[in-house]
Amino acid sequence: MGTASIHEGVRRMRFSSLLDRTEAKELTQEAASEILGINVRTFQRWAERYEAEGDDGLVDRRMGRRSPKRAPEEELERMLGLFRDKYADFTVKHFHEQLQKRHGYVLGYTVTKLALHAAGLVRKAPKRSAHRKKRPRRPLRGMLLHQDGSRHAWIEGLSAMDLIVTMDDATSEVYSMLLVEEEGTAFQALGEVIGERGLFCALYTDRGSHYFHTPTAGEKVSKTQQTQVGRALSHLGIEHIAAYSPEARGRSERMFATLQGRLPKDLRLAGIRTVEAANAWLKAHYLAEHNAAFAIKAEQEGTAFVADRHEAWREALCVIEERTVANDNTIAWSGRRLQLPESRLRPHFVKTVVRVHEYPDGTASVFFGPHRLARFAADRQQISPDAPQPGNVLGAVKDKPCRARKCASLTAPARAAVEIARVGAEKRASSRTKKPTRRANPAAISMA
Repeated sequence: MGTASIHEGVRRMRFSSLLDRTEAKELTQEAASEILGINVRTFQRWAERYEAEGDDGLVDRRMGRRSPKRAPEEELERMLGLFRDKYADFTVKHFHEQLQKRHGYVLGYTVTKLALHAAGLVRKAPKRSAHRKKRPRRPLRGMLLHQDGSRHAWIEGLSAMDLIVTMDDATSEVYSMLLVEEEGTAFQALGEVIGERGLFCALYTDRGSHYFHTPTAGEKVSKTQQTQVGRALSHLGIEHIAAYSPEARGRSERMFATLQGRLPKDLRLAGIRTVEAANAWLKAHYLAEHNAAFAIKAEQEGTAFVADRHEAWREALCVIEERTVANDNTIAWSGRRLQLPESRLRPHFVKTVVRVHEYPDGTASVFFGPHRLARFAADRQQISPDAPQPGNVLGAVKDKPCRARKCASLTAPARAAVEIARVGAEKRASSRTKKPTRRANPAAISMA
C-alpha cells in the first residue's frame, strides 16, 4: 500500500467522524472543514457524495490517473541510457548540467534524481549531521582571498598534479586556477589576480614551506623570518594569515571537493590532454561557468581592491636574491654564469653585491640599486635592449695575448674610452714630454 492510499484512508475516517458530529449538532460545518483543512463548500460536496455513494464517494478521483505533467517515459529512458553509457561517474547535479548543456534535456533536477534513484543507478546521499557554526564571510570583495593547492589526477592519462586556486572569501568567486607539476611560490597566480583586479587586503593560506617558515613543526610560524611569498606580500602591504588546521580552511576544502568531482570529467569531455591546454581552457571557459554556478553575492556593494597604477607587483612577485659579482664580471644563477654587460654607471662591478629578480615566466633581471643592469631569458641568454653584442667587451684588447685578454676584460672599456678621448689631440711640446737629459761638460772632456 502506498503513502497516498494510507493518507486516503485516514482522510475518510476523519471525515466520517466529523460528519457524524455535525449531524449531531456538536460541530458546525465551518468548524469541521477547518479541522480537515478544506473550505466549507468542499465539505458539503463530500457530504453529498457520501450520502449518495457511501465510502466509494470519498475516493480521491485523481488516484490511478496519469498526471498530465508527468515526465515522458521516452525522455527518462534516454536520460538513463546516457548516464549508463557516458556519465556513470558524475554526480546527479553535474550530470543534469551536462544534459542541459550538451543533449537538449529539459526535465528538472528533482525528477532526474528520483528516476536515477528508482533505477538503482545512484544511491541516496546520507543525511548530514549538524555543522558547527561557520566563520562569517568578509563583507566586501577583495578584503580576504584564499589560496590553496590540491594534488589530484586532474587530467586523464597524466600523473597527479597541483591545482592552485585563488578564491574570494566574500563571494566564493574563483579568480585564478593554475595547474602546475608541483606547488611552489604561487607568484603566477597572485600576479594574475593583482594584474586584473588590483591589490587586496589579506591572503589566507596554509603553512606550506613556500608560504611560511615554521621553526618547529606543528607550532606557530615565524613572524620575523620570511619566505619569498611573505617578503613579496609584505612589500605590497598585504596581510598574510596562516591557517592552523584543515577545518580553518573549510571554504577551500569544500571548494576542492567540488572541483575534484567535476573538473577531471569536464577536462575529459573537452578533450584536454596536456597541462598547457588545460590552463588555457580553465581561463577561457571553465572559470566563468564555475563562478556562475557557485559564487554568491557579497554582503555589501563595492570592492576593497585597489589598483596598482605603478605596477609595483611586477618586481615584488618574483624570487629575489643577492649575488656578489665575480672577478670576470659575472654572477652565478641557476647553475650558470650570467655575464654583466657594459654600463655607464661604472667600468665594472667586481665584488659588488647585486640583486637578481627571477620572474614566474623564467626570465631574470639583475639590479644594482634601482638600476636594471641586464635582462636574461629563461635559457639565460641576454635580452636587455641596451646590451652590447658578444665580443665588444674584449674589443679594446683583442690584439693582446690570450693571457692578457683574460685579465684585461674588466678595465678594457675604461681604457678604450681614454684612448678615444686622446684621438686628434694636440701633440705636447718637447719640453713637456720628458725631463731634459744631462749633457757632458765640454770642459771636462777637453781636460781629459
